[in-house]
Amino acid sequence: MSGLEPIVLAALVGCFSGFLISMPVGPVNLTILNEGAQRGFLHAALISLGAVSMEVIYCLIAFTGFASLFEAGIIKAAMELVSFVFLVFLGFKFLVARTVEAPTHLTRVTDRIEARIEERLDPHSAFMTGFVQVMANPGVLLFWIILAANLISRGWVGPAAAERLACVAGVTLGVGGWFLGLSAAASLGRARFSEHALLQLERASGVALLILAAWHGIHLILSLARGAL
Repeated sequence: MSGLEPIVLAALVGCFSGFLISMPVGPVNLTILNEGAQRGFLHAALISLGAVSMEVIYCLIAFTGFASLFEAGIIKAAMELVSFVFLVFLGFKFLVARTVEAPTHLTRVTDRIEARIEERLDPHSAFMTGFVQVMANPGVLLFWIILAANLISRGWVGPAAAERLACVAGVTLGVGGWFLGLSAAASLGRARFSEHALLQLERASGVALLILAAWHGIHLILSLARGAL
């Protein structure tokens, strides 16, 4: 990967990250699946575009509003550890999920925050439904902040504005590709996906996150052994 141009590397990393964060079955995915099956591709695609728009806003906040903090030595080391713990937490949470109602929520407090925001905004259009569902979930912003810290600390996304914008563009492609693909699959199927199938997808996401956490943990151990942190 080190042989790639920095902008290309940042875009590829962003695309993979966007695709990965979209996979766990949460309110947006469930809404897209149900609406796509009942009302067709166009309606589900508008929900997807709303969700993608808010994901990109959160991603921009993470890479621009917090980026400078991640470059300081002690904060960089702390975020490496937080990234590992957070990936393990999410991986196990998804892996042992028993329901697809709201498996991506972090705590009951965030559940209440999300419900209150959705109630106040009360979206009426398909686009705003996807937009508000992502905006109301604090876990999405937290994930992007931690992921941005991880990518920046490893040098996969450099300090140049062009590299960070390329990463955000990659995220847009990754998230948009997943949601629009899901919209197409739901509309073609014209039926609700079984809870068992959705749970399997949720658990597969958990396995992927735990593998990523293990790789991250090995990197931490090697860095400590070399005295890099």
